Amino acid sequence: MRAVSQLHFIGGEKGGVGKSVVARLLAQYWIDRSKPLAALDADTSGSVLLRHYGDFTQSVDLALPDSADQIFDRALGKERNVIVDLPAQSASSLRSWLFGANVLGLASELGIGVTFWHVSDGGFASVRQIESALDTYASRARHVLVKNHGRSRDFSQFESSPAREKLGELSGTEFDLPELDAGAMYKVDSEGLSFWAAINADTTLRPLERQRVKLWLEQCYAKLDALAS
Repeated sequence: MRAVSQLHFIGGEKGGVGKSVVARLLAQYWIDRSKPLAALDADTSGSVLLRHYGDFTQSVDLALPDSADQIFDRALGKERNVIVDLPAQSASSLRSWLFGANVLGLASELGIGVTFWHVSDGGFASVRQIESALDTYASRARHVLVKNHGRSRDFSQFESSPAREKLGELSGTEFDLPELDAGAMYKVDSEGLSFWAAINADTTLRPLERQRVKLWLEQCYAKLDALAS
């Protein structure tokens, strides 16, 4: 059987929910699992993924079809996981690109898997936007709802929402992203570190901060392993 790639769109539409943290986590996960990886940073205002994982990442502009087409191009030729870190308020541009060229239909024909990682802080705006995304893409893709506990501890609005019901109807998955120690995360972010570098390189992280990053990754990897299986 021909090996095929997997496209992963990391979004959530609302700003500040932690999309780039999830994108960086997935990048490090597949690097550590020795899986081929290509990453694209569509958040031109922040370029966080490009800053932390520059060796694997290139920039794309969703508003320009020729640029956005690089996303699909990276999924062709050989098997790899392709991560796309989406900016806030990008739903319209992404939808126009995906439907304008029938990207999801072509991916299905070629056997390329597509997963939307909907990152949420559990707030009203976030939940409503995720409900809209589920309605838009429905069974055309796989859906993972990421409850980011680094942004909120209360996801009751999602748990009682039509979005959760819709996710269940689509056989989607909920993924609880644990909180990383704020001090360690601040240093990782401010120094532009990969999670590997936070643990292993010569940085300003103290030994116990390194240990917290290591334990956080282990928790996340166990959850991702379970999700993959």
